[in-house]
Amino acid sequence: MTEGSLASARLLVFRVGTLACAADVDQVREILPRLPTTRIPGAPPVVAGLVNVRGTLVTVVEGWRALGLPPLSPTPSPEAGTTGSTIILELGKAEDAASGGQQGHEGGAAGRKLIGFTVDEVMDMLAGGETTLEDRQGLPGIDPTLVRAVGRRNGELFIVLDIAALLGPILTS
Repeated sequence: MTEGSLASARLLVFRVGTLACAADVDQVREILPRLPTTRIPGAPPVVAGLVNVRGTLVTVVEGWRALGLPPLSPTPSPEAGTTGSTIILELGKAEDAASGGQQGHEGGAAGRKLIGFTVDEVMDMLAGGETTLEDRQGLPGIDPTLVRAVGRRNGELFIVLDIAALLGPILTS
């Protein structure tokens, strides 16, 4: 991602464990309360399961597992309920927009996939001018191929995730 496109990006900032992350708002379809999932037999551990979002089955990925982080707390008991949110992301949408939407209407829609990503807290939405973004750099404990940039908001660092690099391999497995 070039610095010019970073400067104009609108970002959704969220927390996964103790790590502050962000995703391009154009890839976010909606934010829902943490949804109970139906486990998929034989799916990798990073996949929490499936949820039904208004008639569409969506694969949900555990955010902390996808990022290679330790769980924030032990798995809560069923009586405690679920905490956090599920962010429904559209993979392929940002790439279509970047290419000027050259694909046909059907091809553009068919190329997009929905995937849920669990987070502990949705924190903020930022416009491009509200934060300082820098090219990605080495961060301890985070695979640099998953990071598009590093941002700073109110003195706190966050990483802008490369959603396609993070979730693409999971969808193909």
